[in-house]
Amino acid sequence: MRIGVPREIKTHEYRVGLTPGAVREYVHAGHSVFVETNAGAGIGADDEVYRKAGAAIVTAAAEVFSTADMIVKVKEPQPGEWALLRPGQILFTYLHLAADPQQAKGLLASGCTAIAYETVTDARGGLPLLAPMSEVAGRLSIEAAGGALQRHRGGRGILFGGVPGVPPARVVVIGGGVVGTHAARMAAGLGAEVAILDRSLERLRELDEMFQGRVRTCFSTIEAIEREVFAADAVIGAVLVAGASAPKLVTRQMLKSMRRSSVIVDVAIDQGGCFETSHPTTHADPTYEVDGIIHYCVANMPGAVPLTSSQALNNATLPFGLALARQGLAAVAENPHLRAGLNIHRGRFTHKAAADSLGLPFSPAEEAIAA
Repeated sequence: MRIGVPREIKTHEYRVGLTPGAVREYVHAGHSVFVETNAGAGIGADDEVYRKAGAAIVTAAAEVFSTADMIVKVKEPQPGEWALLRPGQILFTYLHLAADPQQAKGLLASGCTAIAYETVTDARGGLPLLAPMSEVAGRLSIEAAGGALQRHRGGRGILFGGVPGVPPARVVVIGGGVVGTHAARMAAGLGAEVAILDRSLERLRELDEMFQGRVRTCFSTIEAIEREVFAADAVIGAVLVAGASAPKLVTRQMLKSMRRSSVIVDVAIDQGGCFETSHPTTHADPTYEVDGIIHYCVANMPGAVPLTSSQALNNATLPFGLALARQGLAAVAENPHLRAGLNIHRGRFTHKAAADSLGLPFSPAEEAIAA
């Protein structure tokens, strides 16, 4: 199969769909890889490194799209890229369609087969291609909150770990999944007072055992969210409903009772955000203020550390990508975990949660593939 790797064009996105090491694996398996010039610049991999790995370097994205049978990216295709996709072509990348109706329409119109990293599953019911970026984003969320809390950036001017004689900051993490766990680990490691909320008692028991009393676990109710958020210096939104829009758990009304100049970091912003007042921001302009509360809502947080992120992402995506390259659409038909990643196929929406979030008709993946 011919594999295409365009340069990422989303604002301040420095990751790359395939690292040179991953390219070698595809080439070793007998596939051809076409990489747009400077696609790996953000991770310090120049065109010559990709050539040595066996890739052909092309000068423009249009050539990558016109040549490749499968496009491997990191972030969702931008408007200019929708027009380059074609029927029968496989797109393998993050999509986050539930919060992006325009992208959904563009992909439906293209006739392509779009497989979303964030909805591919594994035998344990996990999301293996989302997990590495959730790990990175969870850890970065604490770095982002710590920076935003500094007074010259509008924050309360409080240090996470405090110092002897001065209490630490209070950090509340809403959601006990991969993002929330890594955020709590980082915050607790810095010496903050940390609480984590989740609606799964089983998960709360696991977290309690994991942190051995260093993090308070709370069952998530409206009352509990209000109690914890109102007393927090930083709130991390780490809620995920696979493929669907994130629920709005912190309302604008609640901001009025929060500590002035406290910080909220909405890691769920790719799925629409779990704070009512969230809207996407960029690394160039990451924060804004609503009712005295600092909001950090960067939609591609792991893009700030592209070397770590690209390597971690490729470690997870490589087996699935090689299966697609070897078998094409048959891999989706045969593998239920890849089939869970199929969001759009030949003009049909094949992921129910995303389709429902957008109010669009849904076709089961099996039926769409067979059609």
